[in-house]
Amino acid sequence: MIKDYRRYFENIPTCPHCRNELSCCEAPPFHIGDGLGWGSEVLYICLNDECPLFINGWKQIAEQYGHNSSYRYMQLPGSSEANVMMVGTNDAFKGSVIDLAVVEAQNDRYQKEKQAVAALDTCVEEGNLTPVLALIVDEAAALSSRKRAISLLVGINDLSCVDPIRNHRFRDTSLESDCNLAIKQLLDKNYKKECPHCMEIIKTQAHLCMFCKQQI
Repeated sequence: MIKDYRRYFENIPTCPHCRNELSCCEAPPFHIGDGLGWGSEVLYICLNDECPLFINGWKQIAEQYGHNSSYRYMQLPGSSEANVMMVGTNDAFKGSVIDLAVVEAQNDRYQKEKQAVAALDTCVEEGNLTPVLALIVDEAAALSSRKRAISLLVGINDLSCVDPIRNHRFRDTSLESDCNLAIKQLLDKNYKKECPHCMEIIKTQAHLCMFCKQQI
């Protein structure tokens, strides 16, 4: 299940040092101080490089501890308690900022995947190619679901699946091989073949492609 971070964006606090809105960041798996968790999957962190706390922290830590580090202001969701964390570079935590638009897009894709998987149970009897194709070309979908979708292509018996599959670039070559086999079986079942020159679907017995006019 993809995490739903939307609730963390409802009331984002501001940094008391620079008044900038804090960034919503994924919390590291371990607390650097005690090795335990943070108690939250999200941290609010001031990533403003012009924040006085961050700017002055370099000198303060160098003088007190002899380290090349600084401080970032941080708050836990649901808490107004002020916290600071030590960071070693300007870029610390910037790679963990949560992009709400990306999260919502991921959740939308995941919900569509769930709906497509549920529809596989009846897609053959209904002749419904839509959920099958949706899973086959969804590179983020579960491998088992994509393989199951491929296995239903021949049963649905719809040649309109050929072009979308041929035009998809598969990351997993085993899925591509499974699709090639399914398409071959589907074409044979319908007494069809693909023209080796233009890849259009033509009759098995054809010796001249009706599309590109090439000899076969």
